[in-house]
Order: sequence, then C-alpha cells, then structure tokens
Amino acid sequence: MDPEPSFEDTYFDYCPWDFARHASAAQRAAQDARQRGLAEAGARFGPRCFVSAAAGVFPDALVLGEGSYIAGHAYVTGEVATGADCTVNPYATVRGRITLGDGVRIGAHSSLLGFNHGFAPDEPVHRQPLTSKGITVGDDVWIGSNVVVLDGVTIGDHCVVGAGSVVTKDLPPWTIAAGNPARPMRDRRAPAASRGGTQSDRTGDAVARFADRARAQAAELVDRCWNPATGRYGDRPGAPATVRAHCDAVEISDLLLDAPPARLTAAAHAERLRSLQDPVSGLVPETAPDGGPGALPAPAHDGWVEDGSAEYHVLAVGYALELLGSRFAHPVHAALRMTPDQLVARLEGLPWRSRAWSAGAWVDCWATAARLNHVRGAGSGAPGALEALFGWLTTRVDPWTGMWGAAASPAEGRLQVVNGYYRLTRGSYAQFGVAVPYAERVVDTVLDHARDPRWFAPGRENACNVLDVAHPLWLAGRQTGHRTAEVRAWAEEQLTRALGRWRDGAGFGFGPAGEGGGGPGREPGLQGTEMWLAIVWLLADLAGVADRLGYRPRGIHRPEPAGTPWEG
Repeated sequence: MDPEPSFEDTYFDYCPWDFARHASAAQRAAQDARQRGLAEAGARFGPRCFVSAAAGVFPDALVLGEGSYIAGHAYVTGEVATGADCTVNPYATVRGRITLGDGVRIGAHSSLLGFNHGFAPDEPVHRQPLTSKGITVGDDVWIGSNVVVLDGVTIGDHCVVGAGSVVTKDLPPWTIAAGNPARPMRDRRAPAASRGGTQSDRTGDAVARFADRARAQAAELVDRCWNPATGRYGDRPGAPATVRAHCDAVEISDLLLDAPPARLTAAAHAERLRSLQDPVSGLVPETAPDGGPGALPAPAHDGWVEDGSAEYHVLAVGYALELLGSRFAHPVHAALRMTPDQLVARLEGLPWRSRAWSAGAWVDCWATAARLNHVRGAGSGAPGALEALFGWLTTRVDPWTGMWGAAASPAEGRLQVVNGYYRLTRGSYAQFGVAVPYAERVVDTVLDHARDPRWFAPGRENACNVLDVAHPLWLAGRQTGHRTAEVRAWAEEQLTRALGRWRDGAGFGFGPAGEGGGGPGREPGLQGTEMWLAIVWLLADLAGVADRLGYRPRGIHRPEPAGTPWEG
C-alpha cells in the first residue's frame, strides 16, 4: 500500500479542497475539534466541511452545508448560511446577513458585505447605527477574485461575476457580469453562434454596444459639467472651472457627436480659448478666479516658463482649437525663441533619472508647440532646433529597454520611465510620424511594466497608467509584430475592464490616483471620460475591433501623425 501523503497543516489553509482526501488522522481530529468549538456557539456543519484554523470565524449564526469550506485568512462574521459545496477562498470576507445556495464559489480577496454604516452628517461614522438588508446568492454561482458585493444585492442562480467587479445591483439568473459597477455582459446560456462565435466577434459586439450608449449620452454628460452661474466648464458638477475641462468637453463632443458642445457655437468656444493665451510667452496659464487669463511665473534664463498646467495646455488648447477649426492667436514664443543650444541644455537638465514622466511631459509640450507654430506659419523654431531634439533623443535612448531615463525603481517599478516614454513619444515620434527606436525592446519593457500589480491589479488601474501602456504598445506595434498575441491578450483584458467602468449619464472616472498621486479621482468627469474614450479606441485597435466603435480620435490622442514641419 502506498504511504499516506504528508501535508503540512498550513497546506489545507490555502488548498482546503484536498482536506477530505489527504488529511492525516491528527489533522482530521484537529478539524473535528475546531468545528465542535464553533458548534458550541451555535454553528452547524454538514458532512465533509472544513474551517481553517487560520480563518477569522466569529459568527452570530453559521450554517455550512455539506462539502463546503472556509479557507485560511477568510473573515466570516454575522449571520451566514451556505448550501452544499460552497467555497470561501483565502482572504475572502463574508460579513453581515449572507445566504448562499448550492455550489457557490467565492474567489480569493473578495468581499460580501451584508451590512452598512449610516453616514448622516450629525454624527461621526463610527457612531452611526448599522443596517443590514442582507445578500442572497443563488445556486451555481462563481464570484471571481477581488469582487465586492454590497448590501441588499441578490445574485441569481448560475451567474458569473468577473474578477475585480463591484456588484451594486441585483443580477438576474444566468448573467455574466463585470466592471465597476458590475454590468451584465451576456447570458451564460447563449450559444457561441449568438455571441458572435469568436472572442474577437464577442469583443467587437461589446465595444459596438458601448459606443452606441456613449454617443446617446454624450451631450448629457458634457452639459452636466457646465456651470450656468460662471458660464464655464468644470471637470464634474460643482468642480471649479479649468482650462482643461473646457478642452475635454470639446474633445468628447467632437469624438462622439462630431460637433462642438452645444452651450456655445464653435466660434465662441474658439474665441474663449484663444483669449486665454499669454501673448508674451504664448503659453496658456490656468484661468484666474474671474475666468479671465491667469498669471505665469517669470521665465527661466532660456526664456521658458516653468508651469506644469500651462505646459499641458499647449496640447489641450492647441488640439481643441484645431477641432473647432481655429488655432492659437499667437505663436508659442517660449518654444519659438529657444535656440538649439538652449534646447539641448534644457534636455540635459531634465530629471530623467528621478522623474522621467516630468521630463517626457516637457518634451511633449515643446514638440507640440513646434508643430503648432509651424501650422500657423511662424516656423517650428530657431533653425536646427527640431533636428537637435530628435538628434538628442536618438543618441540618449537606452538600447536595452527602448526607454529614456532610469529603467526601474524599488518604489515605483517602471512606472515613471514607461509613463514618461508615452508623453515623450506622443509629442515627438508619434506626432511627427517618425519611427521609434528599438521597437521590440519597447514592447518587452512595456509588457513587463503592465504586469506590475501595484498599477494594474483589478481596481487599481487609472486612466494615465493604462493609456501610458496602450499607446506605446500601439505605436511600437506599427513597426513590429513582436509578442503580438500577448499584446492582444492584455488589450482584450483591459478593454473588458474599461467598458465596465462607464457610468450612465456621467461617463468615466479617471480612477485611483495611485502612490504617485495625481488625477481627479474615481468620480466620473470630463478628464476621465476624454482619456478613457481614447484608451478604449487604442485597446480596441490592439484587439482588432476598433472599427466597431464608429469613432476615431482626432485630437490629442489621434493615431495618425498630425503633420510635421518637414512637409513641403
């Protein structure tokens, strides 16, 4: 007879499905004692159940059906009742009044929260009373990892909830749902033919449905951000007016409606944006409290004005004006007057090793200003300046990573260098239609970064970080087929998550700021919507289904080059 397999006690905390077949006599005795102790407090267990000693199980009432288990480091409190063959996997949380049918799978790190705090303004939250409507889950339900199910929700029989979803409303039986908030994607019973057959067809159908919904709601979501009292746009209702919000409104309306926002005519939008430009520097500062032009700091010795918002407005306002059929009232003098020597000196002084994103953002601004100056007939800058830019970039790129700046840091991994690569190449190589150096190494570096859970675990992505991976993969992919299948798989996964983030009537939220800060947050607004609409196009194109969207970016995130000063 073969010897009985030997398993450490902690093995069953993480693999409890093996307990019935492989536990030793001593381990079975310890489990019996564990269940007896809980039974003394009123818990009831069917045959072949397992409750990890490493789980925090402190119920008011617990019924665990036959063949069910609670894995290590799960947290179970309240009134919980399960049918047969239910699984609460490691690190899952099940709290409040929870009822599970037969065959329910709760993925690792998921939370079923069958209770809620009050949050009236007259008392601190910790003193507010608890309420509980309870959560009911039917038979044969799979709840993926990192899912949150909120109080009062009923999940019908045979449902599947995708990883990272937040379930805020009831799901009918047989629903496959995903996203934050979770939305039905399709019926689990639908045959392959009715789902489009291939994964590509199903993805295409999903993006087509999304685009129709976005177009139908575009006017509403832009208009909600208009403040009638000030006659200006804020990122979301109640937010202060900003230059970027106005530009984002123009971009969204152009993309989805092929028209300017309805509050003003195209000419009136253009005149308002043109009036904000500082005639001396040519930059656009953030607006003053009265909505008029703001102030800029004094220029540096090379004539450049150090102002991050004004630098981004070269892109935002410049492209918004083009969409409106207009252009800047003045050249961007801060770029026009910079000599090649001054440009190289500034490039050498940028923080490539510590803040590659900031360095790349500056290149994006200067190169965009050079193009805009050329378009309005002012030339692209001092003779040889644009050539100096590309010469410096070409000789400073790292051939092993295809990046500029430090390869990685313990605190942020490749975040700074990849995000900086996007800003740099967007304004230079992509905007002017120049091939990027070492395209295959770019794909390797960016895919490696895209696996970093600090930035790309479900629920942790934000618009900046996803855009700054999608665009480099798209740009390098114009030159190489290197690792195409992996790129496509990543794009399809991110596309599914992105579509689930849409909030009806409000658009997209930017997403969590992340450890580096920045961004307007999770609430839907103009910036998040403008960025995610472009991201959805890039991801859809990487997945081969962009034609199903019915829109193609024409502004900041346009896929085609915007024209170069070298054109005849």
